[in-house]
Amino acid sequence: MHTRRTDVLDIREILRRLRLGQTERQVARDLALARKTVAKYRRWARREGLLEGKVLADAGELQRRLKGDEAASRPGPGSMVEPHRERVVKLRAKGVEIRAIYQILREQQEFKGSYSAVKRFVHRLERSSPEAVVRVETPPGEEAQVDFGYVGKMVDPLTGMLRKTWAFVMTLCWSRHQYVELVPDQTIGTWLRCHVNAFESFGGVPFRVVLDNLKAAVMKAVVHDPVLTRAYREFAEHYGFLVSPCRPRTPRHKGKVEQGVHYVKRNALAGRTFRDRTEGNEHLGRWVVEVAGQRDHGTTHEKPLVRFEEVERAVLLPLPPVRYELVVWKKAKLHPDCHVVFEKSYYSGPHRLIGKTFWVRATPQRVELYHEHERMASHERATRPGTRRTVLDHLPPDKVAGLMAAPLLVRQRAAEVGVATTELVERLLAERPLDRLRACQGILKLGGRFGAARLEGACRRALLYEELSYGAIKRILVQGLDLEPAEGLGRGPLPRTAVYARPAGEILPEGGGRWN
Repeated sequence: MHTRRTDVLDIREILRRLRLGQTERQVARDLALARKTVAKYRRWARREGLLEGKVLADAGELQRRLKGDEAASRPGPGSMVEPHRERVVKLRAKGVEIRAIYQILREQQEFKGSYSAVKRFVHRLERSSPEAVVRVETPPGEEAQVDFGYVGKMVDPLTGMLRKTWAFVMTLCWSRHQYVELVPDQTIGTWLRCHVNAFESFGGVPFRVVLDNLKAAVMKAVVHDPVLTRAYREFAEHYGFLVSPCRPRTPRHKGKVEQGVHYVKRNALAGRTFRDRTEGNEHLGRWVVEVAGQRDHGTTHEKPLVRFEEVERAVLLPLPPVRYELVVWKKAKLHPDCHVVFEKSYYSGPHRLIGKTFWVRATPQRVELYHEHERMASHERATRPGTRRTVLDHLPPDKVAGLMAAPLLVRQRAAEVGVATTELVERLLAERPLDRLRACQGILKLGGRFGAARLEGACRRALLYEELSYGAIKRILVQGLDLEPAEGLGRGPLPRTAVYARPAGEILPEGGGRWN
């Protein structure tokens, strides 16, 4: 006979029928159970005293009795770790890992069991009920959640190379409307730029932004006092929103954007390839409006874009009248040469603060140095690595005197050589006085090797062809080009590939015929 699995309600029905006087055969036939099963539960019920009395026990009581009986009937072998229970409890209270506890028991307690036995024992000790959670819903415009999610590699439209790519996602918590952008890094500049783009896409600013403990925004992740980077704090003040970092290792506190990142990966990007990151962002721009914005959201059961347009957009904080100028803050030490290093360029600071740490505030146009919240220097931002921005007042007075004397001496020596040498030296010093001083000194030294007259001729030729460097003048002198007439080679500077071009007659065979 086909039988089915018995649960508590089936067992209760068995007992009810037996109390009413049915035989085991009748109960088994009516309930499609095996007679052995009915007999087993008759014996158990008689042992528990459940067949007597006026009232049949309810299902809850039967469940408790069945579990107790099951545990008693299957005691199983005791754990080999049980004798060491007190030691294990004390070690776990101190935060000792299970693997370390196993090693300690082996070394100090002559424990012969396995690591798995210790692991099972600890898990039974620390077994707890699932933690209850409360879903928090916020009013319209109150909160946005933001995060990055890695999405693989894509072609960088600027370099044509494959680069790691992340999706920046900002989700408005009430409407669930999103802003999504693919980016090549998670730097503070990218972080702030994506915020600006998201706010402008929404046409407003949420009252609070909840974020994970991202390196770009939170320098030190602590529970009660997160230390925000200066750049993000300044940015938040400009747009008027509050910043609420999650507690460390609690991503559920920003579950809406966590789900948003997963949704972007599995719906917008899954199974799709793009020519480059730009094409991917164009697709995401359409997807946010046409797909994500029009779906029936699983929690609100409304369309996110409709909720946003009809309610939330109007209650967002207004955008400020001036767009935020991206600022980067970075700590840097003032080195013995009186300069800090920022993005491979050098900016001077007061010599009395050598060895101190400065805050470098960089905008696209300026670099400012702050010490103890006071601005100590301001420089034009360098556009090329290796550039030095030096204010002479920042240098020690005795060093400045030497620097000022050196250019003066170079000018005097150049004037003794000739007019062309003087002009070339003046042009070099006018470009970058301190950086080109060595080049000028090297050029004047060539006069001691080749003579002042030849140096003057080399400088004249270098000026004609706009080759103002020590290397160019040395080549002219070594090759003897200063001895050749510079006139007749055409007016104005020649192309750089033809600076030292010779007349064709000196190169072609006699008679001007073709080479064999």
